[in-house]
Parts: sequence; C-alpha cells; structure tokens
Amino acid sequence: MKKVRLHREGVGLLISFFLILTLACWATFVFVPFKGVFILTLLVSLVVMGLALNFFRFPRRSNSEAANRRVIVAPADGKVVVMEEVEEPELLGRRCLKLSIFMSLYNVHANWVACNGTITHVEHQSGAYYKAFLPKSSVLNERSAVIIRTDGGHEVLERQIAGAVARRIVTYPKVGDEVTVEDFLGFIKFGSRIDLYLPLGTEIAIKIGDEVVGGETTLGYLPQ
Repeated sequence: MKKVRLHREGVGLLISFFLILTLACWATFVFVPFKGVFILTLLVSLVVMGLALNFFRFPRRSNSEAANRRVIVAPADGKVVVMEEVEEPELLGRRCLKLSIFMSLYNVHANWVACNGTITHVEHQSGAYYKAFLPKSSVLNERSAVIIRTDGGHEVLERQIAGAVARRIVTYPKVGDEVTVEDFLGFIKFGSRIDLYLPLGTEIAIKIGDEVVGGETTLGYLPQ
C-alpha cells in the first residue's frame, strides 16, 4: 500500500476547519434545543472535514522511466482537456504542442515536474479567476510559469493556472535547480489546471479525455 500524507500547504487550513467545525457542533449541542440540528451539523462537519483531508492528501509516486531524459510525466492528477499545436508568444516565442490537464476538487492538487532538466525561468503573474477548464484561463487567470531545459537541449514550459475557486498557487523550484520527474513543482489550492508546452515532434502516448495520475502516467517522449 502506498503511503499517503497530508500536504504542508493544507495544515493551517485543516486546523482552522477543525476548530470552526468543532465550535459549530458544540454551539448547536449546547444552545439549540432540537437535537436534530446538532446531528445535522455533526454530519455536515464530518463531510466537510473528510473532503478537506481528501483534497490535501499527498502521495509519494514514481515513474518506471524516471531516468529517461526524454520522458514526459503527468505533472498533475486529472483529465486531459487540450492537445493542440499553438503559438506560445509570452515566454518561448515559438509554436509548441500544448497539453492541458484539468484538476477537479476531488483530485490530488500537488504538482510534479514534468521532465528531467534544469530550471531556467520562474515567474508568477496575477490575473482573473475564470473557470480553469475554459481556454481563456490559460492567458487571463492568475498563473505561475516554469521553464525546464533538458539535457537534450529542449525547453518545456509548465504553467500552473488558478481556477474559479483556487486563490493560491505555490511553486517550489528556483532558477538553476536541477530537477527530475520525481520532484514536486508545487501546489494549487482547489480547482485548477496545468498547461504543458512541449517541442513539436514530441511523441504523445495519451489522448484527450484520458485520466492521468501525477508523477506516474507517462504522457510521451521528447524528440531525439
């Protein structure tokens, strides 16, 4: 059985939830004469706490091809919603293969590095909070971008995008860091997405609609 921990980004929020829900249960038990209200409050509190614990779960994962310098591994849990050739004018300035993964509230929201290499660029941009599955969220929402340069000379752009509910993006790597597909990129709190911009010619091993597992699912392979 794989060991699952709670992500550090959720500790403060989980403690706050626990205290607030405990107070709500105590107040209804002491001050509300109808015990049915207490039972309902208790059940709702257990459900909310369970969902919060599920959201901040933090599994350790690995990919059997982690040492392969060409492998692209899913950076997040979720559904593949975009796979198309696009122009990426902001940071790469070239045409790329764009691959987007949408994370629902029920997915693990820890994010992984998608390929092995060196971090050459990290930036955060403020923005709106449109629903993360909408195409315009890629350019209008709050987002954080990381560029990874591989040993083969390829550049991969990995962009974390906030959603309608997500209000905080955390990105861990710094410029100059050597990273692998088993390293954590960061965390996005609540519904959101990750966009990958890959070199043209990348071999893709998945299709639109596929459910992928962050840190485990092989998405494809960079060009030779």
